[in-house]
Amino acid sequence: MKFLKKILKVFIGAILFVWIAGLLLFRFFSPPVTLTMLISAYHNHRWIDHRTVSIERISTNLQRAVIASEDGRFCIHHGIDFDAVADAVEDYSDGEKLRGASTISMQVSRNVFLWTGGGAARKVLEAPLALSLDAAWSKRHIIEIYLNIAEWGPGIFGAEAAAQYYFHKPAAQLSPYESARLAAILPNPIRWNAAKPTPYIESRTRTIQIRAMQLNRGQVGCIAR
Repeated sequence: MKFLKKILKVFIGAILFVWIAGLLLFRFFSPPVTLTMLISAYHNHRWIDHRTVSIERISTNLQRAVIASEDGRFCIHHGIDFDAVADAVEDYSDGEKLRGASTISMQVSRNVFLWTGGGAARKVLEAPLALSLDAAWSKRHIIEIYLNIAEWGPGIFGAEAAAQYYFHKPAAQLSPYESARLAAILPNPIRWNAAKPTPYIESRTRTIQIRAMQLNRGQVGCIAR
């Protein structure tokens, strides 16, 4: 029993060391690869298309569209949107389907430090990681990393690769409509295609485009130059 406890302590210590080192290291640049990318490469039997660019080379249209779609309180919360969590719990108690309340910070934590898929264990780890990440990195850097590691199709990772693949242009030149189209497929980029939108994706695109235009200074001020 003592041996098992010692092994467990060493394992937990190693994980904490990797997380702390990652928080410090990736404070200055985006990860060149993530576990999600490696899993995608394995399942698709080919290497991924991933191109890291600075946030200055990613259209503000896409930055706004992603915030409007994924995390409207991104600039306001500190890693976890407790208001969204409370709303989700209330809706579930009223008989509605349980929906996620995952913030952009939580998604970055999951993709950089953890694994994809459900499970209580991952959720337990994801929350403190998101809080730590939000404290250690600037909001602008968090959105930069998110846009550089998000999956936009089978083997397509990052805004630059997605813009080139779907619209044959750099991410810096994405229009409001193209940006909303990319944001619309983020919940399920394997099923949906930004170049061939279904009626549902077209409707979702219009909604995101309107929401992106309505974002106020408090909602996007943290990513401004």
